[in-house]
Amino acid sequence: MTRRLTYTEAAATLPGVTETWLRRHIKKLPHTKVGRIVYFTDDDLSRIDALFHHEPTTAATSAPGPSPHPLAHLVPLPARRSA
Repeated sequence: MTRRLTYTEAAATLPGVTETWLRRHIKKLPHTKVGRIVYFTDDDLSRIDALFHHEPTTAATSAPGPSPHPLAHLVPLPARRSA
């Protein structure tokens, strides 16, 4: 039989995850719901872990050159005239 975990048990299993975080993001996370009871299986926890897994990108060995500021194209608005 498949092991069913509550919010508290699932949060304890996933490193760095709290019960509150699970509850706030439940609509985006794989889970099983029977009536009003929400539980997580081991497969659900593996899928949650995979959803938020990030691999480092391969960076160039040299430092990137200076780039223009992303907001350099913005200019201030003209002053308002008082009536």
